[in-house]
Amino acid sequence: MEKLNEKNRIGEVILEMKGISKDFPGVKALSGVDFELRRGEVHVLLGENGAGKSTLIKVLSGAYKPDGGTIKLKGEFVKAESPMHMQKLGVSVVYQEFNLIPYLTVKENIFLGAELKKNGFLALQEMYDESKKILEKVGAKLDPEAVVNTLGVAEQQMVEISKALKANADILVLDEPSAVLTDEEIDKFFNIINILTENGTAIIYISHRLEEINRIGDRATVLRDGEYIDTVDIGDEGLDMDQIIQLMVGRKIEQKSYVEKDYIGEEVLRLENISQKGTLDNVNLNLRKGEILAIAGLVGAGRTELAKAIMGAPPIDKGVIYYKGEKVNIRAPRTAIGLGIALAPEDRKKEGLFLELPVVENIVISNFKYVSKAGILITKKIRESAMTQVQNMAIKTPSLEQKVKNLSGGNQQKVVLGRWLASKAEILILDEPTRGIDVGAKQEIYKLMEELAQSGVSIIMISSELPEVLRMGDRILVMHEGQIQGEVDRKTATQEKILYLASGGKM
Repeated sequence: MEKLNEKNRIGEVILEMKGISKDFPGVKALSGVDFELRRGEVHVLLGENGAGKSTLIKVLSGAYKPDGGTIKLKGEFVKAESPMHMQKLGVSVVYQEFNLIPYLTVKENIFLGAELKKNGFLALQEMYDESKKILEKVGAKLDPEAVVNTLGVAEQQMVEISKALKANADILVLDEPSAVLTDEEIDKFFNIINILTENGTAIIYISHRLEEINRIGDRATVLRDGEYIDTVDIGDEGLDMDQIIQLMVGRKIEQKSYVEKDYIGEEVLRLENISQKGTLDNVNLNLRKGEILAIAGLVGAGRTELAKAIMGAPPIDKGVIYYKGEKVNIRAPRTAIGLGIALAPEDRKKEGLFLELPVVENIVISNFKYVSKAGILITKKIRESAMTQVQNMAIKTPSLEQKVKNLSGGNQQKVVLGRWLASKAEILILDEPTRGIDVGAKQEIYKLMEELAQSGVSIIMISSELPEVLRMGDRILVMHEGQIQGEVDRKTATQEKILYLASGGKM
């Protein structure tokens, strides 16, 4: 496989982390981990959720103090005192959730905390000119005066990277950078990485999209359960994915193809001419008992808006929803949940979880009728219900009292799913159910979805990952500009056919 850029750009070792350890109450997050980074390379950091990737990066960035080990940066031993301290030493992190001020301009975000001044006043023109130079360096055609909240996700990511370059980053950490990008945006983003590495920037790249490893990476380090497993060189032919997966999860994972089901039953949900101003235009679909209906489409196609419209958040402007043959008027999520319809949203942190509450409360918070008697909550039932879901979902948590914000992304997603399984929902809408989740946890969620469907639960799965759509969907609908553009024949479905419809083509 042709690499994105040549390895002769790679130079001397710029970072050495030796024997890094970090403990949290009840959890050994890192145990003697080693990591090395060379100037000009893209070093991919791999591992399941909870493997220790984020903890290692937070130790490097100064957000966490390690309990053991050393950090050697550009040949000198350093103590990471704080993120600001490490940024001054040339280490910048671009997190999956951007750290931008939405109502400030691009220029103001790039220079935030390091504003240029002239004669005691802000040097606005100089900051504008410098911002433009930095943006051009990464190939971003953005107006420095544009307000950040008017930009798309890919453009905001460019602003984050420009901030890092403004801070003269020698090391740039990219945490799940492609998770919210379209294929076209990913191509542009990889070209930017190429520009950065050619200029000597060393990049630590964290991703759950294994197909990206061979395209972007030079080396890959695998962590598992807080321990260093191996570092492998990524040659021109790329890595064997089965080998990498086995290193990550400690076991071989069988990659299954779609199998037709014989247990799919009668219609349970039907939408007729559903519309919402500016988002949905005469959408028609039906869902059957025990079916997994996959909905594909590009970013902005209206998939998430459709999921929320079914839940009444906000309610539809026109059209009819039928649930089990009866016309229903869903004006709020409470109504949908009462009918047995549940949504696991795309943005689990903002819309799916109470981050400051513990696991037990997050799981039972929508299911009080099952853990109470005569209006009184019963502690034993609450704990039993939560523990059942923790065990069924294999949620990694030291206790039911652990705050959800302290769990890994994959385990947070499992808590959301566990809540709706505890509610005995009959229709489950899963919006990007495996986004930000490692390969092992993905297989667990796929298996869970199949078991739920076999038990009679009907699932609408919205996904941007076409292999996931092809594997899991009993039927595949494709959206484009707020409409159902078409249905792909399951027996002859391909990624090319789905993308053709998603781009506005007609079958």
